[in-house]
Amino acid sequence: MKTAIRRFALLSSCLVLSSQLMAEPKRPECIAPAKPGGGFDLTCKLAQSGLKNSGLLEAPMRVTYMPGGVGAVAYNAVIAQRADDPATITAFSSGSLLNLAQGKFGRYDETNVRWLAGIGTDYGAISVRADAPYQNLDDLIAAVKKDPSSVVFGAGATIGGQDWMQTALIARAAGVDPKKLRYVAFEGGGETLTAMLGGHVQVTSSGLGEVAPQLEAGKIRILAVLSDERLPGEMSEIPTAKEQGFDISWPVIRGFYMGPEVSDEDFNWWKTQFDTLLAAEDFAKLREQRDLFPLSMTGDELKAFVDKQVKEYKALAGEFGLVK
Repeated sequence: MKTAIRRFALLSSCLVLSSQLMAEPKRPECIAPAKPGGGFDLTCKLAQSGLKNSGLLEAPMRVTYMPGGVGAVAYNAVIAQRADDPATITAFSSGSLLNLAQGKFGRYDETNVRWLAGIGTDYGAISVRADAPYQNLDDLIAAVKKDPSSVVFGAGATIGGQDWMQTALIARAAGVDPKKLRYVAFEGGGETLTAMLGGHVQVTSSGLGEVAPQLEAGKIRILAVLSDERLPGEMSEIPTAKEQGFDISWPVIRGFYMGPEVSDEDFNWWKTQFDTLLAAEDFAKLREQRDLFPLSMTGDELKAFVDKQVKEYKALAGEFGLVK
């Protein structure tokens, strides 16, 4: 009897494994909806490495770049041209949800894709070059108050985008009209950081993970991280905005969505891989190496989170007069 049970269990395991192998898509692809070097690039490459190293994806997953509209071009392309593509996952962040809340993705909203997985969280960061005169947020705000035109902010989004919103919230908390900020928009965090290192802008608003490598290289100084408390490990030396008197927190979810007509079978195959990946200790270490922090949501749980976030972002955007 025990032998029969063991044989049945083994057969069941083989059938599950066979089903997973049959469902694996050919030529898997992760779309980063910006130019290389920013948060979307980081998100895709984290999944690429994690799925490969864990053996959850046999075929190599390529990362392709689709800049435009800070995610809008990719969002529209996936819905219109890859609606049922089982091989394509696309990176998103909290910035994507903020743009959706403002109607910046055209006629599509958050209900037009299938939300697959959230794999980590980042936090907003305000950075300057290592040789900048500003040592903290008070120094920066004092300079802005004295002469708003003397400080140029760079960010990987347009006005109303996530990076702009981070600086606008700090400015508002300091009694400065956000509309008076000098602001230059770039297509992605990589371009923004390059512009600051080149002296074209003085301050970068971004995700912490995007600028962490330059911090380690000694090329930048982070004036504040937008988390509730100081972060663990090597990031513990970075002060929060809150401890400097600015009650601002901005967590940044990083994850993936798929086209609206992807079959349940194909969607659930990816969901299973991410569920397994997110539970693995090796992936936790890999995520930590990318300066991201734990956050694990897939499928319906992620969809509920997205719906809630978009609703909250609509209210926030309304406070700044960004939506009707």
